Amino acid sequence: MRHIKRVAAEADISQAGKASSVKTQEILRRVWGYAEFRGLQHDVVKNVLAGRDTLVLFPTGKGKSLCYQLPALCLEGTTVVVSPLVALMRDQVEELKELGVAAGALWSDQSPEDAVEVKRSLRAGTLKLIYVTPERIAAGGLDALMGGKSVPLIAIDEAHCISVWGNNFRKDYLLLGRLKEMYEDVPIIALTATADPHTRADIVRLLNIPKAEIFIDSFDRKNISYEIMPRNNPKGQLLDFLKRHEGDSGIVYCLSRKKVEETVEWLNENGIRAKHYHAKLDPAVKAANQDSFRMEEGLCLVATVAFGMGINKPNVRYVVHLDLPSSVESYYQETGRAGRDGLPAEAFMVYGMQDIVQRLRMIEEGDTTDQIKRIERAKLNALVGICETTSCRRQSILNYFGETHQGRCGNCDTCTKPIETWDGTEAAIKALAAIYRTGERFGVGQVIDVLIGKVTERTRKFGHVDLAVFGAGKELNISAWQSIYRQLLTLNLIRVEHDEFGALKLEDAAAAVFKRQRQITLRRERALPRRSATNSQGPSFSSRSALSPEDREVFEALRQERLTISKELGVAPYVVFPDTTLIAFATMRPRRLNDMLEISGVGQTKLARYGERFLRVLQQT
Repeated sequence: MRHIKRVAAEADISQAGKASSVKTQEILRRVWGYAEFRGLQHDVVKNVLAGRDTLVLFPTGKGKSLCYQLPALCLEGTTVVVSPLVALMRDQVEELKELGVAAGALWSDQSPEDAVEVKRSLRAGTLKLIYVTPERIAAGGLDALMGGKSVPLIAIDEAHCISVWGNNFRKDYLLLGRLKEMYEDVPIIALTATADPHTRADIVRLLNIPKAEIFIDSFDRKNISYEIMPRNNPKGQLLDFLKRHEGDSGIVYCLSRKKVEETVEWLNENGIRAKHYHAKLDPAVKAANQDSFRMEEGLCLVATVAFGMGINKPNVRYVVHLDLPSSVESYYQETGRAGRDGLPAEAFMVYGMQDIVQRLRMIEEGDTTDQIKRIERAKLNALVGICETTSCRRQSILNYFGETHQGRCGNCDTCTKPIETWDGTEAAIKALAAIYRTGERFGVGQVIDVLIGKVTERTRKFGHVDLAVFGAGKELNISAWQSIYRQLLTLNLIRVEHDEFGALKLEDAAAAVFKRQRQITLRRERALPRRSATNSQGPSFSSRSALSPEDREVFEALRQERLTISKELGVAPYVVFPDTTLIAFATMRPRRLNDMLEISGVGQTKLARYGERFLRVLQQT
């Protein structure tokens, strides 16, 4: 059994074991340079320092890490942080060191020299935080790793990984439930960005923390704008979007490795600096590309979902999906990698019926139980529903997570460009009839060919040209019929049969439509704007564009100095100072070192290390 040792060093803990609010506030200001806690952070910190188990559900960018990092500075001994994400561990250790906090990390592919040095510091008792992978604990045990040193707090990051309901299941996480048996008096804080009620229940049960207090902050990322549109010339749609983000860093997600490679090649040919990332990439190339994304500005990283968990880069200005994700949770997590600094960011997605068919195929071919497959189909249907909604997208996303939103957010495409609806009952009857008359044996492409009266080898071969429904839908084009079929799928009037190569089938509910007992209201897709070879659609979305010309010149000079420092130290630029701090420098123009302390993100350690250099730039501009 291990017991928490709380000390009154720096007067951070009261005799009752609770941290003084004044002192935690002082640590926040001195170390992180923040004037106040955000959202529920302070409540979580107080709960942890009171020795209680805690489950934290904060969206990306709401400061989950501080909820265990700050308590670690108040407690005697070394806080253990379990994370499956090596890239995030490295980033957070890097940032903590820049803040003057002693931290280290251990993982399997680490160089022997680095591992020995971290272990030496750990045994010497000089580390306040040690980051480890679940596999590392499973292989040797926490007791052996700590060598008898005091463990005042255990943090489980990406805690949804322990749940079979979660998105990124890791079997070694199941062993973490033993930690509470071994360290029963040590509080555990579990943290994740997305967890539905099933996942929350699994986390609490599998980590053996049944009395954990649960803190859930709003999932609303107000700074992210959402735009979703049907796929139509996807390369052109992507290029138009990226032209608005010149000089910005961002991520483009594709479903397959082949598409990643093709997209990177095409973007570079069109003047967009892009690199690729996927699971089968040579490890050295993969690591180099990830480091480039961390260290450089204005890089577009095209990736499969193998990239992204654990991204600590705060100034990702956009996330694009060229293919439909697997669920609302996945979409929310992946888009949440944009705008972690709180500045404006964009989430853009194109999708089509083929995406739905592909995702359903992946679900059916997955090595999971029938129950899990039903859950995954329901999650996919919920995402398609958000894609096809005529109401506020933000409202739809938040409603999925059980959070009420009044709608009309003003920062999604359905709010800024409201969707028209129309009585689609007759069109729906034609669409359903085409499925029925062709024997419920064909995919959407063939059925649409029948509706628009397209004579092809297949429509002749199967006798479809002789059907009464052949050409019955000539009044609408292919894109319109594709939209109708997607909406019929969302309305549960049809389904896609994976075992029959994506054939469309009628659901029982279709009978009421045939009998005109049910009216069908459909969304009317917007006509896509004509692309220009020279002009992108819309203004630049860069967060820098809000600066005045004079302030922007100062910001760019500060950014250049930051880049110089980051290269000298071998750390990511945002580790030195985030964009939000540089923007504050450029607009507030502090003239003395003490003035800099009034700016968010400037703590004592960073002021001592970099203050003079940035002050010099400000004085010269």
